[in-house]
Amino acid sequence: MTFALDTHWVWDFWLADDGESFHLYYLHAPRTLGDERLRHRNAVIGHAVSQDLSTWRDLGPVLGPGSDGGFDMSATWTGSVVRGADGVWRMFYTGARFLDPIAMTNVETVGVATSTDLHTWVKQPGPVASADPRWYETLPDGTWREEAWRDPWVFADASGRWHMLTTARARSGAGDDRGVVGHAVSDDLGTWTVLPPLSEPGAGFAHLEVPQIVRVDGEQVLLFSCDGPALAGPRAGGRGGIWAVAGVSPTGPFAVSGAQLLVDDALYAGRILADRTGRAVLLAFENRDAAGGFPGRISDPIPVRWDAAAGRLSIATGASRA
Repeated sequence: MTFALDTHWVWDFWLADDGESFHLYYLHAPRTLGDERLRHRNAVIGHAVSQDLSTWRDLGPVLGPGSDGGFDMSATWTGSVVRGADGVWRMFYTGARFLDPIAMTNVETVGVATSTDLHTWVKQPGPVASADPRWYETLPDGTWREEAWRDPWVFADASGRWHMLTTARARSGAGDDRGVVGHAVSDDLGTWTVLPPLSEPGAGFAHLEVPQIVRVDGEQVLLFSCDGPALAGPRAGGRGGIWAVAGVSPTGPFAVSGAQLLVDDALYAGRILADRTGRAVLLAFENRDAAGGFPGRISDPIPVRWDAAAGRLSIATGASRA
């Protein structure tokens, strides 16, 4: 069954696997807000566990906004969880700081919380990474409604060096076509150095949200999401959703101009992982129903495969989309 809460909308999420249980961390906000667009200002991170990625036991909130004036004072947004060589779990998450009570103007930076058991999380001093104006657009540039540096996806390469991918925007190019994959590196998960992006602007996306690097059937794949209104150039006016493109290595480079739509925007912010049989499956939040409403829940697993003949990521034959 899908993961849903009666009293709250659920949307972006990320997962950790301790070998026994899958741990789901998800954004949620109360439906009593009325307008689902208000959920972003009121997001709190929740936690649920499952043995099979379908039946979930909700454990409630685990991380919320920080104090006034802090980098995460407005809301805690999307992130990822990794376990370091010291055995400590680290949740890298987005801190949102809205500068206006009505407008979407906000500054996004990455913070970190630690845990020894995936249940109790303690925020560490932050932020640990933010948009570097040498390569990335910042709010004073005045070209976008936010300073984009969110959705950190953290992973280690073969040498043990840690990489962080983020939703970011380049400092050059048409204002509606600056979406890039932000990049930072660390040797210890504590000190991060921001580097130039792993993709180029001008690929047809105002933003590449919730990036993930994942290997499917031996192919390195960059997964990201972009909604229809944020498509630019030749893609403008088309259907948005969850996109995928192959890369030559886990750190690219990624020719995002060649990205293809995996599923349309009825689903969004997809994550791919291996189920207990080793099969690659996609989970995503249900973004739009048949009536155009916002369901605000997370899908069941959807099998995916790399179609070598077509050179693209595809939904496995016979699989349901939601």
